[in-house]
Amino acid sequence: MALKYALYPGCAAKGATPELYQSTMAIIGRLGIEVVELTAASCCGAGVVAEADPDVALALNARTFAQAEQLGLDVMTICGTCQGVMGAANKRLKTEPGLRERINRVLEPAGMTYRGTVQVKHLLWIVVREVGLQRLGEQVRVSMEDFRIAPFYGCYILRPSWDLGFDDPENPTSLEKVIRAVGGEPVAYAGRTKCCGFPIILEKEAIAVAMAGTNMKEAKDGGADFMVTPCPLCHMSLDIYQDRAGKAVNTQLNLPILHL
Repeated sequence: MALKYALYPGCAAKGATPELYQSTMAIIGRLGIEVVELTAASCCGAGVVAEADPDVALALNARTFAQAEQLGLDVMTICGTCQGVMGAANKRLKTEPGLRERINRVLEPAGMTYRGTVQVKHLLWIVVREVGLQRLGEQVRVSMEDFRIAPFYGCYILRPSWDLGFDDPENPTSLEKVIRAVGGEPVAYAGRTKCCGFPIILEKEAIAVAMAGTNMKEAKDGGADFMVTPCPLCHMSLDIYQDRAGKAVNTQLNLPILHL
């Protein structure tokens, strides 16, 4: 029996990094995952909208949750940032007295109501907990046994742990489990749970690219052949800005970035 979810790919995976969306759609069927894409969903706000107007951010996400709820499905995302932002919004809407009712009044003119029944799950979590590492390994066509792979979690998929609760924010293991399941060797390095720099890229670009460069240099110094991340925004920071990041840390990086 297939696992079925309402797919929320996020803005980056449908815009700046469409290859992430395309690769996800190419493999989820083989893992027994069926999706109904939420084509009319809103941006999650990426943490930025909430800084300007928390209620607008909550309404955007409640609107998305309501669409999934109408389908009777939980939300699956492929973006670590979306996971963190939507997870935090969902917890508030479910637990803070009167909040969901107030936000539903914002949704009312659109004929939508969120009852608080939806869960938000990243594809990484679904693969590890629901698909299972054995099934993942059985689908491997080209083994990664010759590669040393550096996991890069980023911020939002791990923290705050009281909100997400899937993995240990100080010592996570889910990406490492996936890497081993496909035959690769995980690289242990200090930067795997640090920020990629993307949240400040527009305001403090020099600092942001230095942060990305430091993380990649640590991975490369640890012997990584490439990196894997569950967040398209981390992917962009580590990939698109890699040349500048390398200059910031005086290193020729040449480090491919893959997505899960």
